[in-house]
Amino acid sequence: MRIVRYIAAAAEAYGIMDDEVIRPIVGLPWKGIKPTGDEYLPEEVTLLPPVQPPNVFAIGLNYKRHADECGMKYPPAPVIFLKAASAVIGSGDDIILPDMAPDEVDYEAELAIVIGRTCRYVSEYEALDYVLGYTCSNDVSARDCQMKQDAQWARAKSFDTFCPLGPWIETELEPDGLDIMLRLNGTVMQSSNTSDMLFDCRNLISYCSRIATLHPGTVIMTGTPSGVGFSRNPPVFLKPGDRVEVEIEGIGTLYNGVRSQS
Repeated sequence: MRIVRYIAAAAEAYGIMDDEVIRPIVGLPWKGIKPTGDEYLPEEVTLLPPVQPPNVFAIGLNYKRHADECGMKYPPAPVIFLKAASAVIGSGDDIILPDMAPDEVDYEAELAIVIGRTCRYVSEYEALDYVLGYTCSNDVSARDCQMKQDAQWARAKSFDTFCPLGPWIETELEPDGLDIMLRLNGTVMQSSNTSDMLFDCRNLISYCSRIATLHPGTVIMTGTPSGVGFSRNPPVFLKPGDRVEVEIEGIGTLYNGVRSQS
């Protein structure tokens, strides 16, 4: 099942995308999927990010080959950081290169978990029972802020538009063993599989739930595979006019343009 969030007739709502028709549901999807009986064609609505999360947890160095390309040891436990929820945008929206740090903005394709039930101190065994579904994400990062200027990652990861999510939430998906790819202007830059993760989705949900309560709508970005821009020789950073596509098996494709703030 594909869950979308959209605006139609000046009202924001959730719905199910089924055979290229959007069927509105009553209320929030984590409170039950109850179709209203109405229908919209995709061109009759404006799609939004599939969720507006209360918190965005993100994981660093969670793919073996990405840690290898960074020249870093595999972490003994998940590396947790937060992205500002205000950074969230949807598929088709532009990533904006901020005036404060426009020159070394990088891409990171990631599988994102969307929590569907209040989650606290859950075991790995039961962790997936708390998942609403999964979506594509891009952990956009200002590498100069992250690696040269700041002692932590909050600013580098949280500029407005630095958290693309979409195009929808796929509820019927097994997260292990999914192909994940990022294309920049049609060229494949990242191509991997979630089987390369050090810590799988069950582990990440359980671990994060022992840090803080995961409320419905919370997003956990599960880390990026190898092929990021800063690790290349020469480095590849986003520039105005670029098109970035994140494609994950079983979900679909998230795409975003790139433009300058000024």
